[in-house]
Amino acid sequence: MKGFTASCSGQIEQLKQALETADAVLIGAGSGLSTSAGLTYSGERFERYFSDFHQKYGITDIYSGGFYPFDTLEEYWAWWSRHIFYNRYVDAPLPVYQVLLALVKDKDYFVLTTNVDHQFQRSGFDKKRLFYTQGDYGLWQCSKACHCKTYDNENTVRQMVARQRAMRIPTELIPRCPVCGAPMTMNLRCDDTFVQDEGWYAAQSRYSDFVRRHKHEKVLYLELGVGNNTPVIIKYPFWKYTLENPDAIYACVNFGQAYAPREIAKRSICLDADIGRILSELDQKAVS
Repeated sequence: MKGFTASCSGQIEQLKQALETADAVLIGAGSGLSTSAGLTYSGERFERYFSDFHQKYGITDIYSGGFYPFDTLEEYWAWWSRHIFYNRYVDAPLPVYQVLLALVKDKDYFVLTTNVDHQFQRSGFDKKRLFYTQGDYGLWQCSKACHCKTYDNENTVRQMVARQRAMRIPTELIPRCPVCGAPMTMNLRCDDTFVQDEGWYAAQSRYSDFVRRHKHEKVLYLELGVGNNTPVIIKYPFWKYTLENPDAIYACVNFGQAYAPREIAKRSICLDADIGRILSELDQKAVS
């Protein structure tokens, strides 16, 4: 691997030109993008919404809290209703997603993301240009995956948040599968019970079609905040697509993890910086 140490301003100018000249832009987004937008899972934001869970259970951040073995479903859904609500049904504190949309809205773009917080759609991105590979906080499924269907949870989640007391929801609000009666669970890819419903497969098909249509054109593969937890979903394919297409450019913006293989180094732009700051500078350059 080769890190990039050229001046940040020079690389931003390269990225600006790549955006302007690209026939298509494929965005690959990971958790770093939402972190840059202020959807942090620890620190002040965690304490604001989950201080009671921290005091009682010793939970230290939103991510690890999702794996806590609560004794009752009333406690489990008290946690998860807040987890869902504050990361799915509220806007991100900072307008990073909106700035990104302003940069690509006039391009033929598509978004491949491992994020499950729905911030792309909340910010105005075209639903038909989004593929959420790992699920959606806004969907439930049967915990036994007895059938391949997901269910919108917004109304019930809002009730859970409003009516919970002492870190418990009313028992009657516990969601159960309408087919087998088992408890419902989150539609998140964490084991082999993850349900890929009709909407998931339709989005996958649109993504595959986008890649196929543009594979020989000037494509900007724009990777934002993607770590190394699941590199086979975004990072490795983006490297492969860039290697196979001499007209493609790979760009990676990720604080602390911006790099590319030497095989595509000459056609890569790697920025070790805050995503929001880089996007804002690009937006300013676009209007200047």
